Amino acid sequence: MIFLLGDIFDFWFEYRKVAPRGFVRVLGTLAELCDSGIPVHFFTGNHDIWVFDYLPQETGMIIHRGPFETEINGKKFFMAHGDDMMGKDLRYQLLKKFFHNSLAQWLFAKIHPDLSFRIASRWSKDSRLSRGKKLEFLGENKEDQIIFAKELLKEKHIDYFVFGHRHLSLEFKLSPQSKLFMLGDWFDDITYGVFDGNDFSLKKLTKLKDN
Repeated sequence: MIFLLGDIFDFWFEYRKVAPRGFVRVLGTLAELCDSGIPVHFFTGNHDIWVFDYLPQETGMIIHRGPFETEINGKKFFMAHGDDMMGKDLRYQLLKKFFHNSLAQWLFAKIHPDLSFRIASRWSKDSRLSRGKKLEFLGENKEDQIIFAKELLKEKHIDYFVFGHRHLSLEFKLSPQSKLFMLGDWFDDITYGVFDGNDFSLKKLTKLKDN
């Protein structure tokens, strides 16, 4: 199985009659994987929240719009993009509600795709550049995903928490039996996670082709 934990696309919006340009090879590969019998789970992130019916119909991927729990080979996993855990960031939560608003989505769809994608791409680029430097670990008492995981462990056992969103590659031991992983990104870390049937670990690509 393959799990894509959100923000696979820098921006994604589904028009009724228009498919976003530039992702043909990615979509084709994902469709081939699904057609071959490999389940591909796609989690919507804050950059690609506007996935509706086109993407799952064209590729066969399983879409998740929130956290997903599953058991694999006796290990319990809790997976999510990770922005749902940012409850203390009220500005972000309000912005997310606006993006999920059906009226806002309808109005955005009325903008010509050439302009709407230019606006979204500019916004996304400015957001990355505004960070100024690579994001750093804030400490276990300030990382929302770690705080969330610790609270959930009080209710039930989870072997592995796996999140995206933070653009950090991190393995954090929550307890002797539970770990949390932040998968990093493909801008700087170029990391991904692998479960070999016994243990989950982070891996790094030594080189990512520009094309």
